[in-house]
Amino acid sequence: MDNLLEQISDTIGKTKVLELSRILKEEQFDLHNLIELTFHPDKNIAFRAAWILENVFLQHPERYGNELEYFVSRIKDVKHASCKRHYAKIMMHITEAKVAISIKNKLAGLDMEPVVEQCFDWMIDPKVKVAVKCFASETLFNLRYRYPWIKEELANQIKFLMRNGSAGIQSRGKKILAQL
Repeated sequence: MDNLLEQISDTIGKTKVLELSRILKEEQFDLHNLIELTFHPDKNIAFRAAWILENVFLQHPERYGNELEYFVSRIKDVKHASCKRHYAKIMMHITEAKVAISIKNKLAGLDMEPVVEQCFDWMIDPKVKVAVKCFASETLFNLRYRYPWIKEELANQIKFLMRNGSAGIQSRGKKILAQL
């Protein structure tokens, strides 16, 4: 962990993120420790850890099924703006219909209401970046069958955001509303 912290203490680019992701995967680095680094007090270190977490996790999410509960439990604690994007993106992907059955089964056994609450909070918060709002809205869309009340709330929130929203919000909003 100290070696990783040292590696991400300085600015890194995509090439380095991919290299570190590969190394961590090969070394079977404990994802729990990587998740912890995303809460580092230095927002730059936390961001780099979240970027690596996204890369490691989304390449083979089924490898990390045992860490899903911990990951989901920490989503309400994400404070750094740059980390919210990566957490929201991971949530969007692991709640998709095409995700591995092992992930679906693991998520089925978890209380996802804190995730739902957090996603709505991110959508409502005017300080949250557009990408986070888009990923959060997709996550909520993906969870609409599990929690049927999401459908109406999500539609209302998207319509509200689209009133003065950016091109990204308009595009994602239209897509989700059409699918709802």
